[in-house]
Amino acid sequence: MTTKKKPATKPVAKPEITKRAQLIALLEREGGATLDEMVTTTNWLPHTTRAAMTGLRKAGITLESGKTDNVRRYRIVASPSVAQ
Repeated sequence: MTTKKKPATKPVAKPEITKRAQLIALLEREGGATLDEMVTTTNWLPHTTRAAMTGLRKAGITLESGKTDNVRRYRIVASPSVAQ
């Protein structure tokens, strides 16, 4: 008597949330985000985070920055339909 083996099932992969997507989510918030918030969320260095924001600008996303209580905040004011 032969026994049939069940085919190996692959674990279901979770959709990966990229650091770029996390950065965009922070910048889309009503109040935007500070550089420190972006660095903490992405675990990038400040210069890497600034470079990623430059990449977003090159992709057509319009960013705005302003100071409130001596803290600079960045936010997205306009973006193309497919930004990610």
